[in-house]
Amino acid sequence: MIITKTPFRMSFFGGGTDIPDFFMKHGGSVISTTFDKYVYITIRHLPRFFTYSTELIYSKTERVTCIDDIEHPLVKNAMKMMDMHELHIAYDADLPARSGLGTSSTFAVGLINAFNCLKGKYLSKQQLAEKAIYLERTLCNEAGGWQDQIAASVGGFNRIDFDSDGFHVNPIIISSERKKKLNDNLMLYFSGFTRFSAEIQKEAKKSMKNNVNSLIEIKNIVDEAQDILTNTSRDLDDFGRLLDKTWRLKRKTSENITTDLIDNIYNQGLKEGALGGKLLGAGGGGFMLFYVQPEKQEHFSKAMSNYMRVPFHFENSGTSVIYYSPETYEKSEMKEQL
Repeated sequence: MIITKTPFRMSFFGGGTDIPDFFMKHGGSVISTTFDKYVYITIRHLPRFFTYSTELIYSKTERVTCIDDIEHPLVKNAMKMMDMHELHIAYDADLPARSGLGTSSTFAVGLINAFNCLKGKYLSKQQLAEKAIYLERTLCNEAGGWQDQIAASVGGFNRIDFDSDGFHVNPIIISSERKKKLNDNLMLYFSGFTRFSAEIQKEAKKSMKNNVNSLIEIKNIVDEAQDILTNTSRDLDDFGRLLDKTWRLKRKTSENITTDLIDNIYNQGLKEGALGGKLLGAGGGGFMLFYVQPEKQEHFSKAMSNYMRVPFHFENSGTSVIYYSPETYEKSEMKEQL
């Protein structure tokens, strides 16, 4: 049995510039972190006492004898890609799916990590990210960028740059005190509803040609954000103000990114004392992040009490195997149908 633990990611700046159609021509950059909320994947070979050969447990339960009958596209394609058979796979998570935190990619990374471990193989964090990107963007043909898979694999607080050669992960060097202060000034709220980011990403891709200048400006903000984080002479509160700037730019790139409800939540947050914030992920719903100075947080919490706050701390580990119990397995002579 294998259990993997893979963190959710929180993207601050550069979202949208990690899409190949953009960064292959213009380059891309994002700043993101992972935090202490996780996806857990439990995998073991299924005992041969059942009429089915594969069992999946997530928001629903699937039991099939043919891999092609699996409804979950990511699991189906991952099993084919890695030649996996006769499995029990269970999914658990600390936060809901389709919430702007890279849930699908976090699941993909954790699943690939577990499959490799079950085979007794090791992949580097970069290789895990590359396989997860290939699984989601090529095999599953899901629209979107690359940052989520990389963040979930590597973990930590990073700047990720994209170009025609691929991606490059650069940890942001920031003192523990300044990093803690930033963490303490960020407040995460659930909007109360979820959405399918792939659909929003498809629309964003269609309108990309009309938004090149905005995306270039979003990309350039990453340099300023990094300077705020690493230059101790800079006021850290500028990070919050810059979140507001990048959110206002991002919401112009597609009419599907925001809704009246999201705008109302965001505007209320600013009214109650936030210096800035943003909707996390592709848009349309999920989690909202606010930068609120400590002296204003008590009032802010009371004013925003209609929405669920999720306390969090940054984490540095990325995907990991938290339980490993080796087992003897030989593929059945009665081969699973492909």
